[in-house]
Amino acid sequence: MKNIAVFFLAVVFPVLIITVVLRDANRENIRLAELREEFSAVRVSSVDHSLHKELQRDFDNPHELTATCISCHTGRGEEVLANAHWNWEREAYIEGRGVTYLGKRNLINNFCTGILSNEATCNRCHIGYGWADNSFDHSNPYNIDCLICHDNSGLYDKARGGAGYPAPWVDLGEVARQAGPPGKDNCGYCHFYGGGGNNVKHGDLEVALLTASREVDIHMSVEGAGLSCIDCHQTTNHRMLGRYYGVSSENNQRVSCENCHGSFPHMNHKLNEHTVKVGCQTCHIPVYAKVNPTKMHWDWSTATDRLDGEPFEVVDTLGNLLYTSIKGDFYWRQNAVPDYHWFNGTADHHLITDILDPSNPPLMINTLFGDAHDPNSRIYPVKIHTGRQPYDTEYLTIIQAKLWDAEEGRGALWIDLDWESALQAGMDYAGMPFSGNYDFINSEMYLPVNHMVSPAEQALQCQDCHTRSGGRLSGIEGIYIPGQTTHSDIDRFGISLIVLAFAGVVVHAILRVAARRKQGSSYKQTDYR
Repeated sequence: MKNIAVFFLAVVFPVLIITVVLRDANRENIRLAELREEFSAVRVSSVDHSLHKELQRDFDNPHELTATCISCHTGRGEEVLANAHWNWEREAYIEGRGVTYLGKRNLINNFCTGILSNEATCNRCHIGYGWADNSFDHSNPYNIDCLICHDNSGLYDKARGGAGYPAPWVDLGEVARQAGPPGKDNCGYCHFYGGGGNNVKHGDLEVALLTASREVDIHMSVEGAGLSCIDCHQTTNHRMLGRYYGVSSENNQRVSCENCHGSFPHMNHKLNEHTVKVGCQTCHIPVYAKVNPTKMHWDWSTATDRLDGEPFEVVDTLGNLLYTSIKGDFYWRQNAVPDYHWFNGTADHHLITDILDPSNPPLMINTLFGDAHDPNSRIYPVKIHTGRQPYDTEYLTIIQAKLWDAEEGRGALWIDLDWESALQAGMDYAGMPFSGNYDFINSEMYLPVNHMVSPAEQALQCQDCHTRSGGRLSGIEGIYIPGQTTHSDIDRFGISLIVLAFAGVVVHAILRVAARRKQGSSYKQTDYR
């Protein structure tokens, strides 16, 4: 019987363990296989716009082309007029504020600060024509720019400072005859270059995603899933899933990893337990800005300096601006490690009308809500962009400066290099008072990181977080993280147990030695004669 037990423990049990491990290692996530099959199919457009007789002509202006588009695509104009890409604002409920109407059209940031008084240049990225000031007609469907999203020719471009109108060299008819579903380059035209250049704002959205390797982004890579933006940001009646929390506030219309991968994406149960409190992105995006660096700090307070009476720039060896007279100082980072933050999908924003406290910096441009006790909160990776921007020292409000104009002498900072006139012109446009006295305050803006997902083998490992010092989640509060979290009473209790256990072993050893010696002594004293 004893031999059978030894054989089972020594041979059979290890074989069973190895068999189970190998079976699990070779089992493929069934949902993942389904996704590969679904997205590997090549999309073939059901419409060839080059055959439409309505497009076989030249167009005198883009409004005329839009009228032609919606004469066939009936009802689409009304859909666009109702979406956030067009209106640049959403109705939302924010705790402490109530119902608000917020978006790019009225919110501030710590990059180019905001569009107020700067519409003609900022709105190059709007999906419309002619939004140059606050007189723009958002109710006119002929102002919609269909081509910015549906150009498949690669020939379309918008004019700089043109309030969203096409560049003068664009042949509208030629572009329209090659229209089709939006591709990565359509979305990237605006989202890659937000904040004034490639990868400036987000850090995880840039032109390298068009030709990314699987190490850069496993989803968008042609070596990986080969996904386009609209595969995840799915759209119904021109209403697209996705939230940018620089301007959004509510936890709806979001894209989540679970939409495709489900709530239990791992074969390992212990890993699946993490998804209750840890966002998928936290482990699967260990770094961002993998190819080109992203801007991490923007100091407006140093703008307007001149060299020999002229504006100047300082550029690093990679071509990144470190200083420019019209914008100030910058700091960049490549292969950036995210910060981590509790987030439940809701946010608040600092409004231009809000009173700030200069004695308690930094000014929070946006605030991501969530904590360890909130059942809807999970830990997410974020890019924290820091800045220094002007505020009114008497009214204690942030100041929206006028940055751009087509002509000199109108107060535009980028043209006239004069802070006081730029601040006055910007606040006049916004209908806000300006005392004439200003200073600069440190600010922070939190941008969740969702792209540049690494292959599974490059995801964070246990020791990246479960370590005593320097772990990824060292700043996270309110949750017990094995290997990282310490508690003096628990530590003392644990140390005491270890000491007592060791003492027990030592005492037991001493007693055994003493007992053996005593037993040996008794043998020697026995007379066997």
